[in-house]
Amino acid sequence: MARNREGLVLLVDVGPAMHSVLPDVEKACSLLMQKKLIYNKFDEVGIVVFGTQETENELARDIGGYENVKVLRNIKVVDELVVDLVKRLPRGHVAGDFLDALIVGMDMLIKMYGAGQKGKKRLCLITNAACPTKDPFEGTKDEQVSTIAVKMAAEGIKMESIVMRADASGDVDERIIEENDHLLSLFSTNAIAKTVNVESPLSLLGSLKTRRVAPVTLFRGDLEINPSMKIKVWVYKKVAEERLPTLKMYSDKAPPSDKFAKHEVKIDYDYKVTAETSEVLAPEERIKGFRYGPHVIPISPDEMETLKFKTEKGMKLLGFTDASNILRHYYMKDVNIVVPDPSKEKSVIAVSALAREMKQTNKVAIVRCVWRNGQGNVVVGVLTPIVSERDDTPDSFYFNVLPFAEDVREFPFPSFSRFPASLKPDEQQQAVSDNLVKMLDLAPSPKEEVLKPELTPNPVLQRFYEYLELKSKSTDAALPPMNEAFKRIMEQDPELSSSDKSIMDSFSGSFEVKENPKLRKASKRLLRDKPSGSDDEDNRMITYNANENSIDTVGDANPVQDFEAMISRRDGNDWTDKAISEMKKRIVKLVEDSTTDEGDKALECLLSLRKCCVLEQEPKQFNEFLNHLYELCQEKKLSHFLAHITSKKITMIPKSEAADSDVADEEAADFTVKQEPKLET
Repeated sequence: MARNREGLVLLVDVGPAMHSVLPDVEKACSLLMQKKLIYNKFDEVGIVVFGTQETENELARDIGGYENVKVLRNIKVVDELVVDLVKRLPRGHVAGDFLDALIVGMDMLIKMYGAGQKGKKRLCLITNAACPTKDPFEGTKDEQVSTIAVKMAAEGIKMESIVMRADASGDVDERIIEENDHLLSLFSTNAIAKTVNVESPLSLLGSLKTRRVAPVTLFRGDLEINPSMKIKVWVYKKVAEERLPTLKMYSDKAPPSDKFAKHEVKIDYDYKVTAETSEVLAPEERIKGFRYGPHVIPISPDEMETLKFKTEKGMKLLGFTDASNILRHYYMKDVNIVVPDPSKEKSVIAVSALAREMKQTNKVAIVRCVWRNGQGNVVVGVLTPIVSERDDTPDSFYFNVLPFAEDVREFPFPSFSRFPASLKPDEQQQAVSDNLVKMLDLAPSPKEEVLKPELTPNPVLQRFYEYLELKSKSTDAALPPMNEAFKRIMEQDPELSSSDKSIMDSFSGSFEVKENPKLRKASKRLLRDKPSGSDDEDNRMITYNANENSIDTVGDANPVQDFEAMISRRDGNDWTDKAISEMKKRIVKLVEDSTTDEGDKALECLLSLRKCCVLEQEPKQFNEFLNHLYELCQEKKLSHFLAHITSKKITMIPKSEAADSDVADEEAADFTVKQEPKLET
């Protein structure tokens, strides 16, 4: 077996206790095989099931024992048949012994590859570990497991155990489960093995690593503390986005009889001065140009090469800072892990000393990094200390790229603290919100955390692999329905949302939702760099409709709509002042008409004017107009309109609603009260 290939034996428990989760196991195993066909088509796979009535394995034939263990497929190169095989696993009728299955699988790997074979050898055990294991002929179970683990380590065999605990029934013997968990933990002590406990189909899909990625260093070199002190380190990727496999152009023009046809598609580009001419420009006749204002500046390849920033490979420490100074949203790109050179004992000690001191003092390191010679750019990043809890794992750092000034996007948003009380939740609304958060908790203490990143597969990738497998069998294959497990990733878990329907109903009932007639598909919401807020009930964000917003005056029919359309225009600098001025005139005219209907319309206009003056940070204009309006009503003896203002509690705009206001909160609240005595006749 080649060094970059893997020999895998799947050991699947198909006993009665596993029947309820076997459909999910089949799904996970089929996805594993599909990805191997795409990324690792020369890997070899064998399949062993245990808990069956039949016994069919080489050890049972040769030396006896190892009952209820059946080899469904010997180790062979992965193909489409193995995908179909794992989709139809048999259902056993007896309790299976996972230790017997492990020995059978290990024997298959040893006989297939031997100790001298290069490459990766792996056992993958899927069970609920709820069935008892047989006592050995000699010694204890612990000694038996230790012997198996030592042999696995000597043969270079890795092992992973996926323990299903989703549907543990009440009659399960807890003593057996504890014993089996203990036996599985012994493998981690004496061999390269790990155990993952899963409680849901989604976690199962994520726990079975469907793609093998070889660890390749991004950088091997020095972490320079100063010119006279350098630490040898290696850098690996810790988190990197998994993308869809590259789709290549395929040609069907080759004759069907040509078995060696590669079906490649080659693309050539011709550059011409105009589309009509037939003269093709040679490479030396072409040059790159960059726009600078209305001009295009030509820059030759030699000039581009000279312009490149000349860098020197290495990591250089720039200094330390408090961890609180590096905000989470500053992290860019993938996460790398920096480990000491394992062959340099002094490097291990130096990295450990640095990491532990940084952890103790809550510091992080700022470093300048160039991963390879000739790299065209330099990155500045942060090293976060990782202190290992295991004796066999050295301390290390996580590395995240930090942004430069040009990379930071500063968008101004209103401050919640400056909103008026009417736009902040009251105690009852806060209480129902707290209950909603608790109800939808994805990490309840007694249960497994839902949607753990390391156990949550990408549904887009998994759906692509599934459909690709169907298309390999039929070019007319229809897209299958979305798997229920994948829906749990993209949609709210119905079990969580339905656990206490009264909480959801209380939350919905505590916040009144109104349709906003001003919002249309073509409208754009405007981000403002100043805080906004108002005391009126119908506080809608002003929108600017690029296609329809051409109103330039406040009319009689729909003054509020006309005013909000005018004030939202952004095709000039004077529309705000013009809209406010127009609305003031319209309000004065409506008030002077003094009929009941016109008075109600004037009140609506006044409320709209107040709201928009808060949003546009024009409190002075509104406050002066409100005083002017009061004086006008006194002069015209329009006490009924002042009574309307008092009943609606329309006040001046205080400093708490608009920073530019020179009116204190107490003064704004007392405005109406002060005027009431003057209304008496």
